[in-house]
Amino acid sequence: MAGTKAGAAKAVAKIRAERGEDFFARIGAKGGKNGKTGGFAAGEAGRERARVYGAIGGRISRRTKKSVTPRADA
Repeated sequence: MAGTKAGAAKAVAKIRAERGEDFFARIGAKGGKNGKTGGFAAGEAGRERARVYGAIGGRISRRTKKSVTPRADA
C-alpha cells in the first residue's frame, strides 16, 4: 500500500510504536535547532528586502497569458 493514505497511516503507527509517540516532535526539533542563518527575511530590513525581491520575481514569472487565435478553416 505504498503511496496511499492507508499506507502512510500504517507507517506512522509502526514508527510511533517502535520509536515512541514523540518521535516526529524530536526529529522536527533537531531540524529547527540546526538553522543558523535565520532565513532570507532575517536581519536588518529583511522583511522589506523579501517583499521587494518577491515582487520582482512575480513580475518576471515565466507563465504567459494564453491568446486565442482564430482557426484557419473557420
